[in-house]
Amino acid sequence: MSLPEIEVRENIKDSLREFFSSPAYAVVGVSRSRKKIGNTIFRAMKERGLRVHGVHLSRCEIEGERMLASVLDLDEAVHSVVTAVPPGVTSRVVEECAERGIGNIWMQPGSESDEAIRAATAHGIHVIYGECIILFLEPVRSFHAVHKWINRIAGVYPEW
Repeated sequence: MSLPEIEVRENIKDSLREFFSSPAYAVVGVSRSRKKIGNTIFRAMKERGLRVHGVHLSRCEIEGERMLASVLDLDEAVHSVVTAVPPGVTSRVVEECAERGIGNIWMQPGSESDEAIRAATAHGIHVIYGECIILFLEPVRSFHAVHKWINRIAGVYPEW
């Protein structure tokens, strides 16, 4: 990522604590395909007992849940949003989060952009990027557990 490692990265432990203190969450970019990361994140969060809403433009039903069309449709309990969409869409999601007063965004790798990160920080939104959220959803399972272990050994997993 070309964005300098500013306070966003220096305060990742604080951002992680803030992100996971939300009473409810949203995943933007939940796919109908179980092989896509948005669907995987949505299922992983639900499996761990988190209250999570899915956002998909078509308001379809995925994984037995009715999707919302926009972050603007979320209830007031959602303070943390995960993006699993193209970077250009993430920029729009940042603006919607700012409008709704949502204070935390996790930009899944591949959904972040310099523009979106700068916009989020300009709005005072805690932003996490460069990390896969599944590595932080305990208990971490399957190959994600191996990835987490490798990151710990390499000293790049932020213990929080």
